[in-house]
Amino acid sequence: MTQTITIDGVTPLANNWGRFDSYKVTHSRRDGSTQTIEREVYDHGCAAAVLLYAPATKTVILTRQFRLPPHLNGDPAWMIEVPAGMLDGEAPAIAIRREAIEETGYEPEALEFLFECYASPGSVTEKFACYLARYTPGQQVGEGGGLAQEGEDIEVFELAFDRAFELIGTGEIADAKTILLLQALALRRNELLGA
Repeated sequence: MTQTITIDGVTPLANNWGRFDSYKVTHSRRDGSTQTIEREVYDHGCAAAVLLYAPATKTVILTRQFRLPPHLNGDPAWMIEVPAGMLDGEAPAIAIRREAIEETGYEPEALEFLFECYASPGSVTEKFACYLARYTPGQQVGEGGGLAQEGEDIEVFELAFDRAFELIGTGEIADAKTILLLQALALRRNELLGA
């Protein structure tokens, strides 16, 4: 089936931290007909994320920081997440090394690309490049905690992988990229963490 997509018009709505536009789009349907829709799309760039794990101790490094959208939904504003950040024009592997050090103080070892994913493809253009990497407990190369000039105030903590995985079920971890990366490590637990 041939798919056609025509952007009929774009109306800028905001351009601050990111760009927010209203699109009028005509696209083909599965039955061969076409339809025109209007959608608002938020674009603030693409990002990378990494789950840092230590085979010797079977631990992971996670962060906690303020997130306004969950708060607006009535959920806890301080979200538990894997280190992540915007690409800022860099290749994903370079950007995530920088972000991991800025946020946690740990430099990723043996960085392994897993997949790319969209967290909310219905309205947000952001695509994450997701990685696993080892870290060595106690061998930080920086302070971590994020960059104050970017308004970051990031708590860094280390916990057992099994406990981190349990936090998905309790709802304490509700961030999509973090859930996906913890699931990815769970699928390879014996290979990467040992029995």
